[in-house]
Amino acid sequence: MEERIEQQRLQQQQPSQNEAEIDLRVVFGIIRKNLILIVIVTVIFGIGAYFYSSFFIAKQYSASATIIVNNKATDKAIISTTEINAAQDLANVYSIIIKSDTVLQQVIDNLQLNMSYESLNSKISVSSVNSTQVMQITMTHTNPEFAQKVVAEIVEVAPPIIADKVEAGSVKVISASKISNNGKPVSPSLKKNALIGALAGMVLVLLLVFLKEMTNNTFKNEDDIINTLNVPLIGIIPEVDGKEFNQS
Repeated sequence: MEERIEQQRLQQQQPSQNEAEIDLRVVFGIIRKNLILIVIVTVIFGIGAYFYSSFFIAKQYSASATIIVNNKATDKAIISTTEINAAQDLANVYSIIIKSDTVLQQVIDNLQLNMSYESLNSKISVSSVNSTQVMQITMTHTNPEFAQKVVAEIVEVAPPIIADKVEAGSVKVISASKISNNGKPVSPSLKKNALIGALAGMVLVLLLVFLKEMTNNTFKNEDDIINTLNVPLIGIIPEVDGKEFNQS
């Protein structure tokens, strides 16, 4: 009895496995038939995204400076782990102060910038380096020299304001403001955009190809007739060229 049940179960599974194999063959057949079109569209979209990024998207440069956060002014040669951890906690507080209007508005006034606090704030990032007490101030802008000048001013303005707002801390400059990435743009990434464009083109052409195949209800070969109508094939009428038919 158990053997009969197992045989019935295997017989039920066999058609579904065959259907899966047929479906995969159909899918790969469609891709193989349209492979040249898929490759061409993918390459065109990739090249188009590359050149669009090169000529129509503004290049962004960055400048940065690093500072170190001290928990308190001290003359001790050895700093304990507790003091380092406290300094790391203060780094989060200092990042908020650096990006506040108290600091950035003074930078705008000192440099006489023609931009609002919100606009400058959106271009400034402050982060802890590898979760240490070292902080990096970065600005991204289309003009690298402008970004370097603004970061340099922030490093000049921020320490006394921080010392005034947070009495238990101090900030010292590790590295002055300089243009990052050897003066090369940090965005857009031409390779990344080209890859995204190529993938988008490939997905689009695959959708169109499969949509075309799904909406095509004509019989392409004798297998389509047998599978669709579920009737035996009696014979095939060959296609005859009209000129040859007239000559005969």
